[in-house]
Amino acid sequence: MSSACLSMESRASAAPAPRALPYYVAFSQLLGLTVVATTGAWLGLYRGGIAWESALQFNVHPLCMVIGLVFLQGDALLVYRVFRNEAKRTTKVLHGLLHVFAFIIALVGLVAVFDYHRKNGYADLYSLHSWCGILVFVLYFVQWLVGFSFFLFPGASFSLRSRYRPQHIFFGATIFLLSLGTALLGLKEALLFKLGTKYSTFEPEGVLANVLGLLLASFGVAVLYILTRGDWKRPPQAEEQALSMDFKTLTEGDSPSSQ
Repeated sequence: MSSACLSMESRASAAPAPRALPYYVAFSQLLGLTVVATTGAWLGLYRGGIAWESALQFNVHPLCMVIGLVFLQGDALLVYRVFRNEAKRTTKVLHGLLHVFAFIIALVGLVAVFDYHRKNGYADLYSLHSWCGILVFVLYFVQWLVGFSFFLFPGASFSLRSRYRPQHIFFGATIFLLSLGTALLGLKEALLFKLGTKYSTFEPEGVLANVLGLLLASFGVAVLYILTRGDWKRPPQAEEQALSMDFKTLTEGDSPSSQ
């Protein structure tokens, strides 16, 4: 058993990082930062900027949602591709913390829009964008709680983690896609409310917002491409392989040394 573990450890440590992966990750980060900067430029140039105690409070909402549920959520999903050889627990903690920061920032954005509506007597939760937004926010919170319970809470068994991991990955990617779609819905809604029929006359704000929409979609495509490349997955570390083989031995009766 010890010799097998040593052999596995040497193979895991010697596994080189895919040559193209750093370039794709860097490109995704460039896109993500451009999305955040373009959102700020749109709000600053055409929506008056950002402030909490004024009519500009609403603008806190789109900026926080883009930073939290788009950029930081995307980065949290990429943690296991970027930090390929670090200790698994360290990577899990970073993954969880990025999701916490994303959730807190998104919560600020959610509070901002509800408070803005309350102060101005506007109705809540009537649009498709708002329905999708609440759904995404609740799913995101539940996903984090369940992920913490299974992967960071010390009481979860290895077998339980192994069985839930595919569902966790699937729902993580699904919520990210829903977040992008909701952001695009909100962007279109904001343009129609302000520009109305002027939207079809290529108003500068409409053009900039369309560019922002394309950047949002491009960032999503870049993140999902990196996530779905099977050969770019994080290689299992020695302790993970040993645990997996022990679990297989207990459940299927195989001998670890025969693998």
